[in-house]
Amino acid sequence: MFWIWSIACTLIMAVPVVGGGLFSYRVASEMARLWMHLNLFGLRTICGLRCNTDGLANIPDTPCIVMSKHQSTWETYYLPTVLPRSVYVAKKSLLWIPIVGWALLVLRFIMIDRKSGHTAVSQMVTQADERMKQGMSVIIFPEGTRVPLQAPPNYRIGGAVVAEQTQRDVLPVALNTGEFWPRLGFIKWPGEITVSFGPVIKSEGKTAQQILQETEHWIETRMQEISVPDRFPY
Repeated sequence: MFWIWSIACTLIMAVPVVGGGLFSYRVASEMARLWMHLNLFGLRTICGLRCNTDGLANIPDTPCIVMSKHQSTWETYYLPTVLPRSVYVAKKSLLWIPIVGWALLVLRFIMIDRKSGHTAVSQMVTQADERMKQGMSVIIFPEGTRVPLQAPPNYRIGGAVVAEQTQRDVLPVALNTGEFWPRLGFIKWPGEITVSFGPVIKSEGKTAQQILQETEHWIETRMQEISVPDRFPY
């Protein structure tokens, strides 16, 4: 039922998001946020997925780099609703998906080719700097993809390099969405997701490695506090 709802919302909202984006980024962004709210509404009412968020006061008023744990699709809907002027760093291959790819373009997502190594990081730094100068925060999943529960941390340096070279602060985010909507899982278990926004990690005077270590330490420490990995029998 949720996927029927989500597909219907996508087909309905595609025109205002993509069409509006041809004339105004603001229109496209607002329409995309409405689409995300509709998906969250479906997850809440159909699947029973609620959310408890703490640390909202830690969100800075100025553009920053948001580094978040990534366990399911849920947070891709949720984070832009809390961070209205924000863009994701995403893999370039998504541009080939009809409708979705067009939307990513008009929403000014940072699209990178992961296979290009150091070139990808350089492109990410340049584009992230441009977006933040335009007043947008940049959302990065430092582990690169959705990770299964209890998988060892595998944080990559790219987001921290962006923070070091742009001298923008990092907002760490911990969440336990994988307990309710597991990676590659079809069933969504009802319950209350916890999302935690941590204190801002300053980038000034630090190396990328130091920034990454501080970010990983806060996220993984908070993950231990909010996670109940054996909550459901999957």
